[in-house]
This record gives sequence, structure tokens and C-alpha cells, in this order.
Amino acid sequence: MRKNSIKNTRINGEVQKVLAEIIRKEIKDPRISPFTSVVAVEVAPDLKSCKAWISVLGGEDACKKTLEGLNSAMGYIRRELAHTINLRNTPEIRFVMDQSIAYGVNMSHKIDEVMEQDRQTAIARGDELDEESEADEDFEEEEDEE
Repeated sequence: MRKNSIKNTRINGEVQKVLAEIIRKEIKDPRISPFTSVVAVEVAPDLKSCKAWISVLGGEDACKKTLEGLNSAMGYIRRELAHTINLRNTPEIRFVMDQSIAYGVNMSHKIDEVMEQDRQTAIARGDELDEESEADEDFEEEEDEE
């Protein structure tokens, strides 16, 4: 089976769905944050190993504790995965922290800060235009060009 085959893509999706359900509903470890989500899953073509990207809403401490809890519950998770999904081999799961959501939120805040600074600078210079009039002027310029 090729890495990007349709079958492998379907297996990745099914494993992701089942892993998220197991983590959310069945694991009772207090170290695992209730705001844990499975972002992506990549199962090897030979079905021997699996990499699961996990995102945790919270600080660095919550991420470390959740990763510890998931690693300690690895046997239970793998057994439940084997009972739920009928695969030739049940993959060995390796959990990886995914920081892309936190990175995106951080970048969004930085963009908002820069936009606010630009607005404050425009107010200080006295050449502030309200956003609607700027958009209207841009739209009128585009119509004139056509």
C-alpha cells in the first residue's frame, strides 16, 4: 500500500476518529486535559506504526501532563483501537504535540496588535479615514480601471 493511497487516507481518518473518541470518552486519567484533541494521524503503510498529533488547550504544564497520561495509557488505547477497528496489525502509537493551533492564535494576536498600532499612528497624524470609506475608495478605483 502506497503512503498517499486512498486506502491509507481512509485508515488515517478512521484511526483519528477512534483515537479522539477513546481519549475523550474512555480514558479517566486526571493528567489528561479535557481540552485535548487529535489534530492529525499518519499510519505507516505497513500498519505497524502510527504518529498522532495532539493539541492541548492550556499551558506548557498541561501539555506535558497530557502527554505523560497518554503515554501511560498507551496499552489501553491500543487495545481499544484494536477492538474498534479491524486491521491486520494494530499500529504502535506515538503521540506528538502539535503547536500549530497555539502558533496560529499567537500570530492572530500579533496581527491585531500591529493593526491597532497602525490605527493609533493614523489618529495621531490626523489622517484617519474610517474603514468603510477606504473600502469604498478602493472599490471605485477598481471600477474606474475597468
